[in-house]
Amino acid sequence: MFPILSQNKNSPNIVKLVLGTGGNIMGNVYGYVRVSSIDQNEDRQLIVMDKNNVPKGNVYIDKQSGKDFERPQYKKLVKKLKAGDLLYILSIDRLGRNYEDIQKQWRLLTKDIGIDICVIDMPLLDTRNGKDLMGTFIADLVLQILSFVAQNERENIKKRQAQGIAAAKAKGVKFGRPESPMPENFDKIIKDWDKGKITTADALKLCNMSESTFYRRRREYNLTHK
Repeated sequence: MFPILSQNKNSPNIVKLVLGTGGNIMGNVYGYVRVSSIDQNEDRQLIVMDKNNVPKGNVYIDKQSGKDFERPQYKKLVKKLKAGDLLYILSIDRLGRNYEDIQKQWRLLTKDIGIDICVIDMPLLDTRNGKDLMGTFIADLVLQILSFVAQNERENIKKRQAQGIAAAKAKGVKFGRPESPMPENFDKIIKDWDKGKITTADALKLCNMSESTFYRRRREYNLTHK
């Protein structure tokens, strides 16, 4: 049972202290949640944070790729952390998907700042346990393996996406915005523009096209009407 010194309303100078195992003063508890895109759902991660009694105000959420650590909420979280704090993440790939960057961030958080990290889906990656040499060795080994798996999965996702796009293109599927149809009097607009009867701005307006599309369509027109 942890000894607790609660704050007394009549004595505001008495601050609440919670002593953890080994008599160390425990800090604040935080949670980090990440999904790869805005339309993905972070509910599962939030439920797990709630089950681990992470205060809602201490949960930081990013909705972007794990390819690097240039994420606004993660940066805010790192600035907030101090020695003795505890950070929960659901799985190592929620932290990131780049092997070297995960290793660097793990060292920054646990060594430089001095916090504990609990990877909920992998009990071996809980720095509160196994503080001896063997425990540290096992945790480091598991971290390297899972970091490799996280990056490998990201690369496999990219390969599958590229293969899917290539297969779709082979079937005639077009990506991006559909092109504006050519006006019925496109030939007259081209001839008037070539003769200087109308300006480029007028031609773009009449065709409802961007300048680059207009020039490309003009080249295609000239090739088929020689």
